Amino acid sequence: MSVTTAPQALVIEGGNPLNGRIRASGNKNGALPILAACLLADEPVTLSNVPRIRDVETMLELVCVTGANAEWTGANEVRVDPKGLSSYEVDAVLAERIRASFLLAGPLLARLGRASVPPPGGDVIGRRRLDPHIHALERLGATVELDTRYEMQTDGLRGADIFLDEASVMATENALMAAVLTPGETTIANAACEPHVQDLCRFLVALGAEIDGIESNLLRIRGVEQLRGGEWSIAPEHIEVGSFIGLAAVTNSDLTIDGVEPRDLSSILTAFNRLGIEVELGDDWLRVPPHQELVIQNDLGDQVPKIEDGPWPAFPADLTSIAVAVATQAWGTILVFEKMFENRLFFVDKLVSMGARIIVCDPHRVVVSGPSRLYGQRLTSPDIRAGMAMLIAALCANGRSVIGNVAEIDRGYERIDDRLRGVGAQIERVEA
Repeated sequence: MSVTTAPQALVIEGGNPLNGRIRASGNKNGALPILAACLLADEPVTLSNVPRIRDVETMLELVCVTGANAEWTGANEVRVDPKGLSSYEVDAVLAERIRASFLLAGPLLARLGRASVPPPGGDVIGRRRLDPHIHALERLGATVELDTRYEMQTDGLRGADIFLDEASVMATENALMAAVLTPGETTIANAACEPHVQDLCRFLVALGAEIDGIESNLLRIRGVEQLRGGEWSIAPEHIEVGSFIGLAAVTNSDLTIDGVEPRDLSSILTAFNRLGIEVELGDDWLRVPPHQELVIQNDLGDQVPKIEDGPWPAFPADLTSIAVAVATQAWGTILVFEKMFENRLFFVDKLVSMGARIIVCDPHRVVVSGPSRLYGQRLTSPDIRAGMAMLIAALCANGRSVIGNVAEIDRGYERIDDRLRGVGAQIERVEA
């Protein structure tokens, strides 16, 4: 993907069903920690199914600043050679772009005994604590001082028992990456176990790490002296699959999604079934049939149902915005409860301006009644997932919509306009 500084927008003509097949990209939140983890190896690593998105481009630049080499060797293939690793300072300008910049702390501490990491950037969706990262690394033997940067150093990490005070995905990943080269045994309790955390674990094991408890919230790591190089394919993006399911359902499309991992979809399909969506699921594909009557399934006693997020295997927080957009097109009323980020739902005023019937109860809860006839509007994407939710709404709305700040969507969805045009969407990218 060519990176440009010129502001861009998407122009969408809504109301057209899609038809055909679309392939799921590699998992963004899996690729970013795995790219950081390549610094732990002694030999080059080749990664395939890497999503070619803005956040990955930024992480490649961050890796190169450390002295390692990272480059695209194919459309979705990256080769990382960690042999030149020499700098413990993470570039502040690049770090402002993505929260995943903080994932370099664990590998740099493990390999160089020191890390200087600026506060990370990323989506503005509420407070996102770094405390679990710091506490975990301190338990492993690092000292951390905070001024304008997080200055971390150690005379030698050692295995430890770590309890995370929240099941933070990135804190789990940072502790895990620091621990795999640390002498002794480390346990991480209340660990996150999202699909992308599992993918990181399996990648590290493929390079020679010893990790037990993958898929659970209790990880046991026995430190090894070194990790070898190798090859790895990034697992498919279950958040993108969920986004495409919602998109297909509200546009009355016949859409088949290839390259899916069924075991990552259980909670997603359960929640979408509550919105009336039925799918056909194969070994590595999923089809959303057309002509579905989206009827919200009430709870027992005809009570108003809810969709609520939580740590895996609960419904993913990154899909709550998508669920809200889909609910605007379903018959009935539902409560969407976003527990994890207090600003995630503030984008719903954009959907209301299009004609959606949504009541904002508080920063974490909205009540959606549908179906609503939506009309095209001029919109601006505040973050990755809200941008995709607005794109879904625009594709099922009457008339033309223009979504600005499309760079936010590009951070998480690879060539979204090209891929949707391939299945019949009327969508164009223009300079804003």
